[in-house]
Amino acid sequence: MSYALVVLTALGLCFAGMSALSLTIDRHHKQVYGADAPARKRYLLHAGGTLLLALAIVPCVLLWGSGAGFVAWIGMLTVGALLAAGLLPYWPTRIAPLAAVAGALGLVGIAGLALT
Repeated sequence: MSYALVVLTALGLCFAGMSALSLTIDRHHKQVYGADAPARKRYLLHAGGTLLLALAIVPCVLLWGSGAGFVAWIGMLTVGALLAAGLLPYWPTRIAPLAAVAGALGLVGIAGLALT
């Protein structure tokens, strides 16, 4: 798998994870969906976002090794958070579909890494 695809996999997972975590906040959920999040949905968003962020470390460590991969993962987390925070005020209704697509493509990238 090429360098760019591995980086995009990590970025997609980080953006999707940060978007899911931001939607656990009632204010942001109401901004996107028009209503507060039920407790079960908030729990699922929190668990899914945490899982996506944890999976994002895999491509970083595979590409750069354990030391530099962890530092790169922290950078990817920062970029994912900035993307989510930047899109939320301007495109609140589009952040959920964009995050879903980014997360799905990130998971496909993780599967591709597992097969190679």
